[in-house]
Amino acid sequence: MKCAEYNNGKIVVKETENITLGVNKGAIIKVLGCGLCGSDIVKYRQNLVPNGTVLGHEIVGEIVEINSDTDFQFKDRIVSSHHIPCFECTYCKAGSYSMCRHFKETNFIPGGFSERVYLSEEHLRNVAHKVPENIPDEVISFYEPLGCCIRAIKRTQLTKNANVLVVGLGSIGLLMGQALANYGMSVFGCDILDERIELAESLGIIGFNSSDINRAKEFILENTEGLGVDAVFMTSGADKAIDAGIALVRNGGKINVFSSTPQNNGYKNNDIYYRELTVLGSYSPSPEDLQDSFNMIAEGKIIVRDLVTDYPLDNIQEAFNDTIANKIMKAFIKISE
Repeated sequence: MKCAEYNNGKIVVKETENITLGVNKGAIIKVLGCGLCGSDIVKYRQNLVPNGTVLGHEIVGEIVEINSDTDFQFKDRIVSSHHIPCFECTYCKAGSYSMCRHFKETNFIPGGFSERVYLSEEHLRNVAHKVPENIPDEVISFYEPLGCCIRAIKRTQLTKNANVLVVGLGSIGLLMGQALANYGMSVFGCDILDERIELAESLGIIGFNSSDINRAKEFILENTEGLGVDAVFMTSGADKAIDAGIALVRNGGKINVFSSTPQNNGYKNNDIYYRELTVLGSYSPSPEDLQDSFNMIAEGKIIVRDLVTDYPLDNIQEAFNDTIANKIMKAFIKISE
């Protein structure tokens, strides 16, 4: 079977031994496609994984071999997340499922950018769903990233009709904005690229350019009774985005850190102290958040048609390059027919 491996700063497509179920419980999935996540880009650019690693976790596929006590069957088209919490440790009992050691250790084998992957019985029981026929592969592939957004919204604990700002209008920012709107929030979104702002506005997000932070602050104050937004969701991976978050949140407001930044800069202690700001992080979804994500997509509440560009597996390096160069919003790697 073909898979795409990280190797010395490149993504190399190669033939490898086909995987089979053997005596294991679970299923072998023929991967129809897999979304290229921002975390894949970070691992690739910063050389955070060893040679031979198969990245990719936003998969949709077809069951080609199964030994399971679940209701899944041969030929079912399914979507699945890659991590599963143990539900029993200190972290899980506190609701911090993504901090669970078992959560971090579980994954697809070998990885989503492969013609075949193994899903354990745990995956099938907790984080996999059969996909309705009317939902395209590219659309349902947003199941896991949308679940991450839903997790962030829940952790921020906002009241309905709150004024919220999404900083960074890439595919995740636009996904976050739509999810916030579905939870009843008044959503602003900013970026330094006008084409992204226009796309956000077509999705019902109140967009503005944040290149000039003073003008951006004037715009927000004019639209929030001089206060600033109640919460900021940091979906940009740029270090300068931190300044926008601090400048545009109201006193007593919240900042949800939803991305890593190259220089790993932080928020100033005195800003947090004197302004009584809440700065929190949100990393990855629980099975409940994923269920909410699946329902939201199945009900047609999320629009992603203008966010995705398809690439064949053999052109996966081009997908990485185009994503890094901001030529596209989101790459979807088509792997099998």
